[in-house]
Amino acid sequence: MAKRERVVRMSVEQPLWRALAGYRVLTMVYAVLIFAFGWKGYERPWVAVGYLAVMSVWTLATLPRVANAASCTKRFLGADLTIALVGILLTPLAEAQAQSVDGPTLPSIWTAGSVLAYAIKGGWRWAGFASSFVAVANIIERGHPSRDTFHNVLLVWVASIAVGYIVEVARASERTLARALEIEAATRERERLARDIHDSVLQVLAMVQRRGTALGGEAAELGRMAGEQEVALRTLVAGGLTRPSLVSEDESEGAFVRVVEVDDEPDDDTPVDLRVLLAPRAGARVTLSEPGAPVLLPPPAARELATAVGAALDNVRVHAGEDAHAWILIEDWPDEVIVTVRDDGPGIPEGRLAEAWGEGRMGVALSIRGRLRDLGGSAELISVPGQGTEVELKVPRGKAGKK
Repeated sequence: MAKRERVVRMSVEQPLWRALAGYRVLTMVYAVLIFAFGWKGYERPWVAVGYLAVMSVWTLATLPRVANAASCTKRFLGADLTIALVGILLTPLAEAQAQSVDGPTLPSIWTAGSVLAYAIKGGWRWAGFASSFVAVANIIERGHPSRDTFHNVLLVWVASIAVGYIVEVARASERTLARALEIEAATRERERLARDIHDSVLQVLAMVQRRGTALGGEAAELGRMAGEQEVALRTLVAGGLTRPSLVSEDESEGAFVRVVEVDDEPDDDTPVDLRVLLAPRAGARVTLSEPGAPVLLPPPAARELATAVGAALDNVRVHAGEDAHAWILIEDWPDEVIVTVRDDGPGIPEGRLAEAWGEGRMGVALSIRGRLRDLGGSAELISVPGQGTEVELKVPRGKAGKK
């Protein structure tokens, strides 16, 4: 029995880190070009050259730091913001007219990258903290709060807080989605086990109960015990088990779900002829009608469809009686395979299926409909009291075998 562990990672913020890395490089080049085209207007160009050299080396050397939340540490964020603030405060020293003219600072819009790193790392509160320092530094650099300065500060402040809030919402959504996928995986596994149990253990226990009651004596006591165990097992199957959460609590890793898949049979992609699997079902009271050519399906789909047909025949034997006759019709269409199981029994009274579900008897819901749903198909049950029951099983070829 082979086991495979599949880890499904979901990270909405990872593209934001990649975008931030690109933004830092582009804005670094932009700040250097601004100085290159206007260096003659600087009273102390060597100050600008020295700062831009440090900023460029820092930007390129720390690209791995903005690759994900784990590598973007608080110490790095503090140093990165410090470099941005120093660049803002050095602008009047490099260009004496900077305080009287609303021109760009030495780091220019590169400063926003530092603030956005805070937003992606820690959310809107961290973004507000970092943008407040930038606002104070810009006011000090200008010497007085002008309209353009206030406009730029407010823009950075609102944008960074908005990005931080979006990141927090995205993280919460990731955890919710991961938990939902985990619950879905657990539910499917529980239904698969329930189908197997229904097709084997529960059927045997029900038979022991009926035969024991019919024989009487000590066999009746054995039948009673088998009936009690059948009820207990049905309750356990219907309720399922609560599994521990597999959702990552480490935001640096992103939300993920770990699913262990068990292969009961070796991998084999060779198509299987559905007629061969259903042929043993034919007998004195079961008539099989099939096409003249092979009905090929992927092995998992063929096996599940054959098992669903077997479950339908078991229902005929149990509910319609041993003397009931059943007909199996296989239809092979280009886009789907349809198998119809019909009997001449008394039919199913209205509301009986819902009542059976409430009693924990989930043969139709799990052994038949559940299997077809997992194959991407459907199962329709038509029953008229006194006129028998018909179960139509459809498996689309495009989805058959994808489980």
